[in-house]
Amino acid sequence: MKLRRPLTAAVLAVITLLAGTIVASPARADLFHPRQTWLRNSAAGLFLHWGMRTSPGYATCEAWEKAVTDGGWDPAYWVDEARKLHASYLVLASFHSRLGYSRPWPSAIPGSCSTKRDFLGELIKAAKDKGEHVILYMTDDPQWHAEGGHEWLDSAAYSAYKGKTVDLTTRPGFGEFSYDNFVEIMKNYPDLAGFWIDNDNQYWEQNGLYERIRAERPDMLLSNNNEDTPIMDTVSNEQKTGMVPAYDYPAAVWTPMPRLTEADFKLPSKGAWWFDGSNPPVDYRLTLGRYVANAGSSIKNLMAETAMVNGRFPSNQEAFNNFAEGWLDDIWESIHLTEGGGYMYGGLQPGAWNDGAFGYVTVKKDDPQLEYVHVVTKPATATEVKLRDNGYKIVRVTDERTGERTPFEQSGGYLTIKGITNWDQYDTVFRVQTADRQGVYPSESITATATAAKAGFPASNLTDGDYTTYWDADGTFPVSITLDLGDKNKAEYLAINQREWSPTHNRETFGRKEDSARIKDYKLYVSDDGVTWGEPLRAGVMESARAARYIDLGVKTRYIKLEVDSTWAAPTVPAYYHKLRIDEMRVGWRTPVGHDNH
Repeated sequence: MKLRRPLTAAVLAVITLLAGTIVASPARADLFHPRQTWLRNSAAGLFLHWGMRTSPGYATCEAWEKAVTDGGWDPAYWVDEARKLHASYLVLASFHSRLGYSRPWPSAIPGSCSTKRDFLGELIKAAKDKGEHVILYMTDDPQWHAEGGHEWLDSAAYSAYKGKTVDLTTRPGFGEFSYDNFVEIMKNYPDLAGFWIDNDNQYWEQNGLYERIRAERPDMLLSNNNEDTPIMDTVSNEQKTGMVPAYDYPAAVWTPMPRLTEADFKLPSKGAWWFDGSNPPVDYRLTLGRYVANAGSSIKNLMAETAMVNGRFPSNQEAFNNFAEGWLDDIWESIHLTEGGGYMYGGLQPGAWNDGAFGYVTVKKDDPQLEYVHVVTKPATATEVKLRDNGYKIVRVTDERTGERTPFEQSGGYLTIKGITNWDQYDTVFRVQTADRQGVYPSESITATATAAKAGFPASNLTDGDYTTYWDADGTFPVSITLDLGDKNKAEYLAINQREWSPTHNRETFGRKEDSARIKDYKLYVSDDGVTWGEPLRAGVMESARAARYIDLGVKTRYIKLEVDSTWAAPTVPAYYHKLRIDEMRVGWRTPVGHDNH
């Protein structure tokens, strides 16, 4: 399956349909499936944590239901607020371990709060009427069953229902209870789009829950939080912080394309995931920066807002939604139906640019020669931005908001967009029309070998033009990769797309130590005969950053050898230490040149 640029929309559709006909083995996820199409075409979702313990909190299901109804709860409000955020879906988290295991729908299964009014059904209908989807959150975790001094789970009632003793406060007991709820919900809500699952329960796995969902509701999406479970459609990455810049959420994500990936984060950056009675401020720069950063990395934005008992959001969040609606309208073309640029879908290089500038690139799905440069952090003093062109010839640059032509220059492998004075405070967007990638040797003309490779991940994967395959160094260091151009030819640069399966920096999240598995110390040699190499042409430290990394060469040669002496991961993080993986390598024989001063 070749996923090199350019790919037309028709070709992508065929790939999706064909891939969907393949039954994935237990160890391999469905990378593409027709049920995923609507989510792949989405940019964002709205995460709603709302239940019995939503402030002020209620001890009985009846009291909570009455408060919700008396407060004027209206599902259309949630749908309209989601649409302001240009979200395509809503995730309802009520059956949550910290919210009283509330079920805002009628259920024949006793064991926790179940309302007489069908709030879930009303929400699904209201969403469907406006082209939105609803996904239901399900937890695996009974540990908070007595939080706040109240017992939220009724083991006696469930035991009587099952005709045997079941302790819902244990993981097996809760697993059985929640399993029954999955099955009931599947049958009762044919328009429910899927389940968002907060980690796994052994009872579910032992009793084939996911396989049953696939058999009975093959249309349903499955998402798992903080782990890559092959049977799931989506990998969700929860509340990543500590990046520089702070909005660079993808720097902490460890799921490579084309796996369907989601970033779920709190819109009010402080406070609980649910309404706790306060009205914390919304950090507009952080939130909008995350929105753009994730769009520029093919990651879905799942933004959590804290609905009050009556369903409405605190005023600070409503104000943000109102602002975001117009702000996103102005640049929506650059986010809607795009993929992240600089990765498997082609595009200019995102990340750190000149003079402190930082930003992302998006590529239009149905027109991969149309790209958008998002300057989220503007240069400190410069009136221009300079980024690697990744070999694409630039035809025209315009300001996305005004439509005005913008002068640019292209040389030496870089695009410089010039004369910028009208900076947006959150994201200055440029519409960039390109021609095809130029001056790059075809992948089939280069032969790759390596001094080590894990079984099934050979060096030939480095130049096969397919980002779903990769080379794995198998823990060997130092390790070297040799590229044979077939004859002595010009070599201006080497471009390396490392596998985006690790964060860019050392961190610990949810008790799990993580680190960057990317190249750190390297040497690069060239040779005419593949035997005599001499001194390194280049040597240095490669930055730990996402997307393509470059080593400029400027020579004529037949053989190029990259020796990797170390990676960024520390020995104290064995899951990533010496675990180098590379998707693709390209060699350019020239760089495009051009300008537009209109």
